[in-house]
Amino acid sequence: MIDVEIDADRSIRIVTLDRPAARNALTVGGLEALEDAVADADESVLYLHGRGPAFCAGADLEVVAALDGDREDAVEFARLGQRVARTIEESPAIVVAGIDGPARGGGLELALACDVRVGTPDSTYGEPGVTFGLFGAWGGTVRLPRLVGESNALEFALTGRVVDAEEARRMGLISRLEDDPRDVALEITDNEADACAVLKRRVRDDADRGMKERREAEAFGDLVAAHADDIDALLE
Repeated sequence: MIDVEIDADRSIRIVTLDRPAARNALTVGGLEALEDAVADADESVLYLHGRGPAFCAGADLEVVAALDGDREDAVEFARLGQRVARTIEESPAIVVAGIDGPARGGGLELALACDVRVGTPDSTYGEPGVTFGLFGAWGGTVRLPRLVGESNALEFALTGRVVDAEEARRMGLISRLEDDPRDVALEITDNEADACAVLKRRVRDDADRGMKERREAEAFGDLVAAHADDIDALLE
């Protein structure tokens, strides 16, 4: 489900979410493989993208349904997604998300953890969890308001609406629009790797957000327990 290609000459690691038939939705195994692919990176730049017509649909709904309303298992699943997002955010590499097609829920949240987000004109963005009684719990409530402001974050997440690439750029969800987002990752590799790494560390230097993430995971667990039947209905 995760494909890794390394361009040693340019010091870039290309990590591909490789489950196109499921819009690259992530299972527990997929999350763990993604975590390993990022944690193992020795390259100065890591480019994350999805194969096929979507970037990532987020968590596989079959996995969420299989939680069967178990609050503690739901908390653990949320914590896994948060851990993967932190691994992306704290990677020594500069992580560039190349977003083509839909980025939804947890897929968007993983993109938010990247250092640079570049969308194609066909990319779209949404946090649809509220439409079936949940919300994104892979660090989204921490990162989204930091990037787009509290008011925009609340409106975007509470309505569950989908925004196109131009609106996403205006909001600050992405920083650039390119036909081939990989070009931006290659631009970064042209610069001095040590300077880029130091710059990332300084910009990423932030107050402890562990408590916020723990509370987010606990709230997700509460909702999974309360909406187990609604989640099952999505698969019918």
